[in-house]
Amino acid sequence: MTDQDAPTRTISDFEARLTEADKTVASFASDDRSLLFVARAFLRRYPTTIPALVLILSVLIFGLIQPRFLSPGALSTVLQQVTVTGIVAIAQTLVILTAGIDLSVGAILVVSAMIMGNMAVNLGLNVPFSILTGMFFGGLMGSVNGLLVAYVRLPPFIVTLGTLSVFTALKLWYSHSESIRNVDITEKAPSLLWFGEAFRFMGAKLTYGSISLIVLAAIIWYVLNHTAWGRHVHAIGDDPDSAMLSGIRTNRTLVSVYAVAGVICGFAAWVSIGRVGSISPVSFDTVNLGSITAVVIGGTSLFGGRGSIIGSVLGAIIVGVFNTGLSLAGVDDYWQMFAAGNLVIIAVALDQWLRRASQ
Repeated sequence: MTDQDAPTRTISDFEARLTEADKTVASFASDDRSLLFVARAFLRRYPTTIPALVLILSVLIFGLIQPRFLSPGALSTVLQQVTVTGIVAIAQTLVILTAGIDLSVGAILVVSAMIMGNMAVNLGLNVPFSILTGMFFGGLMGSVNGLLVAYVRLPPFIVTLGTLSVFTALKLWYSHSESIRNVDITEKAPSLLWFGEAFRFMGAKLTYGSISLIVLAAIIWYVLNHTAWGRHVHAIGDDPDSAMLSGIRTNRTLVSVYAVAGVICGFAAWVSIGRVGSISPVSFDTVNLGSITAVVIGGTSLFGGRGSIIGSVLGAIIVGVFNTGLSLAGVDDYWQMFAAGNLVIIAVALDQWLRRASQ
């Protein structure tokens, strides 16, 4: 076949204009660099910023309303009041980081305290051994929660709601609904009261319990941010399926999280004995909600994967500042509860705003 016999190919108008078409590759990256976008990104990367600012502003505002609130004595009193709640909030933070929740932390605390007091005071056993036994049983109760959540696949809310009733019944049965008096603890096991002892620092009266809160927060912060276990905890809360596919033993890690939270509650039991001076089976009934309030206000997401131990401690201090400041201002108790409830709502709404910003 010659070239003259070959069919003639006509170029359509569409093909003729293809060379004029825009050849820019499609991009789906956001070009939004507004101040609001930058603020959202910053707050999501540093969640502790918000509770820190709220704490500073609340202290300044209450200081203007009641000048004596800014005295070292008033501020140290706030820190002493939130010590137990702050320690339990650290335990609660570990659980919430895995997208769970623990409603039994208060019951674990009281059971551990009753074990310590009964062994050291009523049975006359060695005080360090009694303390370690109480913390061991705290970890054991936490492990029960973890096993039910990880291996039986029950929702954390339902599991801990059930064990709250179980542990509450156990503490009433074990204690025979009887308290251990301060005079008996002072006489037979004074070491149980060590965290309630105070010392002067720059004009403020600090207790060893308050110092233990700061030290424990620093230790857990380091573990979460600089160890493989801490990265696994964040990964499970962010996406458990992806964490499992990446080789993380999610079930074992979940059990360990609840166990560590139980041990921390056992430690909080020892601190609470020094704080209150006695051991009662009906004490600290509000520490469950108090710890969750502190964690939420501190910027930890209830959906898991994002949060801060330091933020939870600041959240506990914020609640204490509001309660003390409103009390000094002569505000009734129900308005203090009203203020705390609004803080929780605002904190959750802010968390939702930050989550939408990342999607």
